Amino acid sequence: MQLSNWYKRTLYLGYYAKQMDWAKFKRFLRFAQQQTNRSRASLWLDSVRSVYRYNIGWIDYFYFRFYEKTVAERENWMGTGYKYEYDLVMNPVGERHILQNKIEFFAAFAPFIKHAMCRIVDIELNNEAAQKVLQNASGKIAIKDALGQCGWDVEIVKTTEMSTDELLSYMEKKGFNMAEEFIVQHPDLSRLSAAGLNTVRLITQINANGKVDIIGPTLRLTVNSAVDNMAMGNIAAPIDPTTGQIIAPGAYQDITKTPEDVHPVTGVPLVGYQVPFWSEVLELCQSAALSNTNNKSIGWDVAITKNGPSLLEGNHNWCKLLWQLPRGKGLKQVLEQYRPMIAAN
Repeated sequence: MQLSNWYKRTLYLGYYAKQMDWAKFKRFLRFAQQQTNRSRASLWLDSVRSVYRYNIGWIDYFYFRFYEKTVAERENWMGTGYKYEYDLVMNPVGERHILQNKIEFFAAFAPFIKHAMCRIVDIELNNEAAQKVLQNASGKIAIKDALGQCGWDVEIVKTTEMSTDELLSYMEKKGFNMAEEFIVQHPDLSRLSAAGLNTVRLITQINANGKVDIIGPTLRLTVNSAVDNMAMGNIAAPIDPTTGQIIAPGAYQDITKTPEDVHPVTGVPLVGYQVPFWSEVLELCQSAALSNTNNKSIGWDVAITKNGPSLLEGNHNWCKLLWQLPRGKGLKQVLEQYRPMIAAN
């Protein structure tokens, strides 16, 4: 390893240690020990070495189950360090604001969004944008911070239970600066899970020819949760990009849990499930990607209603776990084909 890479990964290791959920790390360490009969010291040392050798995050060692994988198998996994460096080239820091700020996102991608949004200032003015949100047919709205991530600090409120002044006061108290129409998902998705909105995560990559490649579509399914992120205990299942059908069981982010052949609450079989409006989902994401080629690798979150798909978010730092874990294998080689683009930058 070059000295510059060794130094960089030492800095990464310090960052991982600072951000680490140590309770989770220790729980995963105990589980790996039980699975392998190796000592904790051996696993700990192997996890640190893997940060340097494979450019993964420290806890990635457990997410990727490196403790049971060969060197050749480990080489295939895309970890936190690799993804961070990939994103710096594909999605330059100066261009990410359009994806990071939800208010900017709605303005930039309006043709691909079917549900209404307004800012807190629109509610104060009681203008047309506010009325579209506050008077939507569902009777509910989602209030949030435009810079929020991963579904944290999003609340669903009934518009009939608050006056406009009460809503404004509450939003200001919570630090929320925007509101969205509550999305009523497609009945087929509610049949899978009605606990929360189930969304498609689809990655688009602008290739060297300026065309859009589709990478790793995944259906995120809620399990007794209002939000569908894997980190909240939900499952994710891989989708065949051609047919729009689920092709493998639903995986958890928690390594102590086994994949689910059927939804753990509703009992609906997952493999073979057909995602509604699949051709429209593909067309939507491809068109959105071509409308903003300054960011070349975007993870789109798509909601599907009875009237078709609608963009929710675009992520410059789309999740490596959500892509790889449901497929049960490392997929770094998929991104390696774009290395000439990286070298050119």
